[in-house]
Amino acid sequence: MSGFFGSISKEDCVSDVYYGTDYHSHLGTKRAGMVFFSTEKGFQRKIHNLENSYFRNKFESAIEKFSGKSGIGIISDTEAQPILVTSHLGQFAVATVSKIVNIDELVKRFMKQHRTFSETSQGTINPTELVAMLIAEGEDFTSGIQNVFDSIKGSCSMLILTDNCLIAARDKLGRTPIIIGKKENAFAATFETCSFSNLGFEIEKYIGPGEVVRITADGYEQLRKPNKQMQICAFLWVYYGYPPSFYEGINVDECRYCCGAALAKDDDINVDFAAGIPDSGIGHAMGYSNEKHVPLKRPYSKYTPTWPRSFMPQDQSMRNLVAKMKLLPNNSVIKDKNGVFLDDSIVRGTQLKDNVLDLHKAGIKEVHMRIACPPLTFPCEFLNFSRSRSNLDLATHKAVKQLEGKENVDMKDYSERGNGKYQAMVERIRKNLDLTSLKFQKLDDLVEAIGLPKEKLCTHCWDGSGYF
Repeated sequence: MSGFFGSISKEDCVSDVYYGTDYHSHLGTKRAGMVFFSTEKGFQRKIHNLENSYFRNKFESAIEKFSGKSGIGIISDTEAQPILVTSHLGQFAVATVSKIVNIDELVKRFMKQHRTFSETSQGTINPTELVAMLIAEGEDFTSGIQNVFDSIKGSCSMLILTDNCLIAARDKLGRTPIIIGKKENAFAATFETCSFSNLGFEIEKYIGPGEVVRITADGYEQLRKPNKQMQICAFLWVYYGYPPSFYEGINVDECRYCCGAALAKDDDINVDFAAGIPDSGIGHAMGYSNEKHVPLKRPYSKYTPTWPRSFMPQDQSMRNLVAKMKLLPNNSVIKDKNGVFLDDSIVRGTQLKDNVLDLHKAGIKEVHMRIACPPLTFPCEFLNFSRSRSNLDLATHKAVKQLEGKENVDMKDYSERGNGKYQAMVERIRKNLDLTSLKFQKLDDLVEAIGLPKEKLCTHCWDGSGYF
């Protein structure tokens, strides 16, 4: 995943973009960059590798050299960006939150035109450079952005910085969000609204799917109307989003509370405490605890100063190490107790496996796991959610292979809660993780917790639905 922030102001905006971008650190750990424009210096860009450091540390010295009343920043888990290009549209910078499924097809098309690519992304074509080239095929920015929407399969939201404005264009199906904020003398556009409050911005507008908005320090105008269809990623509320943030006017943490409450209503276990797996499981656990009237306790503390999220390293052994080291058990809460643990999802099961082992070592009697979303049975086609090298990295696919003795099984039956295959898969995952019991959220309950009609949500990873 990636997250971006841009601002345009009547005053210098470097500080706002620096801190606004930093509030997206939970969305990326590999690359980050910022671009500013001033009439004196023109475009100024800096990109850093974040794999061994944090955004603020890397850019702290650089911000003193930046100046400008407009700028954009991004933190990414994929390519180095923003891209700065010169074309018949003038010089502009672009940052994207995207996954381009048909990138090879588009690259071949450009190669046939004798076009060249100068940027790389971990040894391959940089998707954001490809987006910039598609934009430059248009007669203006609006037609260029439409060319992006028409050309790519997957998803793409973007911020474009020119010498006189900021352009925000949300993915054509709205799978990722863009929200406009306003304060005296400045406007901003962001992925996460949690970046607004400490910078003095208030939510002004939720950009619609496929909508394109031109933003200046005086206001904003619509360049393209929103599409009627929307399929925003439901997993934003379950896991990706930061608790204070809002998407489509719906708060992340309130949704997680409702998810936990729904799980409690569908449960009949007797436990001594409820607990959330830090961090994203905490909101779900609060909802469960209050609905079930069981104490909310903290048997695990997350050691945040040095250990990143466990799904980020691509090397499995490193993921295992991160998952093991970052959570510290508290034996006084655990010993001789029955506990129910709430988590956002089970992707690979890397973290849970070590967590449960630690719980047993600490003397827990029963470990009941409740997951805030349905089983992840279909790899994401639309966002860079889980870059597993194989579907068998997913806990669901591993369990199904154990049940059927083969790979590449049709997962449709395993995603339907009411049949025996679903139950057999869940039971196999339970045994693999050494849990006393395991339950996943019903899809209908998750949709209700979010509060949008199902047709406005992308639920592909749970039921295989969705369209390009």
